Amino acid sequence: MLKLESLPNFLTILRIAFSFLLLVIILYGNWILPPPIHPSWINYFACLVFCVASITDFFDGFIARTFKAESVFGEIFDPLADKLLMLAALLGLLVLGRADVWAVFLILSREFFITGLRVVAASKGIKVAASNLGKYKTGLQITAIAFLLMDYSFGNATLWLAVLLTLYSGYGYVKMYVKAR
Repeated sequence: MLKLESLPNFLTILRIAFSFLLLVIILYGNWILPPPIHPSWINYFACLVFCVASITDFFDGFIARTFKAESVFGEIFDPLADKLLMLAALLGLLVLGRADVWAVFLILSREFFITGLRVVAASKGIKVAASNLGKYKTGLQITAIAFLLMDYSFGNATLWLAVLLTLYSGYGYVKMYVKAR
């Protein structure tokens, strides 16, 4: 039986598994759901998997904080799981030709840069905590990716809004680090 203390770690592992499943659905959806099933069902299924995986990000953190079930595993693998999910979705969208390559590059560059900054900060005993702006950025990225998975015409405009907020929130983390040094 799964204990409440281990539920956040389970949700993190589940999100990693969903990342792989999402990419498989995007890349091989025509084989998984062959005709006569309408191809739009691949979009629905991919979006559902992505949204469920995204929701696990909220719940693993909420449960860990609420029930004092935070762990070293969660500290390391929760952000990794988040990045894997975004990476799977964005790579899949690139393959489908639904996302702009520069938007994806800027988002992923910021994510890797801030992750590196946090590692450097941690090595110096500086904690660079997640900001509210970072949470809004994540919400807008999730929304944009869901729109693109559904192949909505305004998905790319939403993605570019997410890029702007992503870069701006990244600036905030750099500023926080520089002040703390």
